[in-house]
Amino acid sequence: QVQLVESGGGLVQAGGSLRLSCAPSGLTLRTRGMGWFRQAPGKEREFVAYITWITGVTYYSDSVKGRFIISRDNAKNIVYLQMNSLKPEDTAVYYCGTRPISSSSRYLKDAYDHWGQGTQVTVSS
Repeated sequence: QVQLVESGGGLVQAGGSLRLSCAPSGLTLRTRGMGWFRQAPGKEREFVAYITWITGVTYYSDSVKGRFIISRDNAKNIVYLQMNSLKPEDTAVYYCGTRPISSSSRYLKDAYDHWGQGTQVTVSS
């Protein structure tokens, strides 16, 4: 059974930091990539960051590049999203997702076949 368990959301002031974690299980990770998306109220779920598990190569949306860092711990099978210099516009529910590396674009949510439950991030001004 595939599971992606997220943790680490919360309330933080603008300029602060949070680290999200995602623990996947029931998957062969070396054939997959892991992504973080976010969804604000009334908006579409949008791409934030992505890491190819076997190579560690990373990709970011322009809105978070230079502030967020995605990484993975091979020994613990955990994916992290370190979020720094947070802004009120980063407020959203953050979702961890996984896709086969052979699937369509890493930037599109439809390419992902499993998702976590989501974790709320709220940045106050």
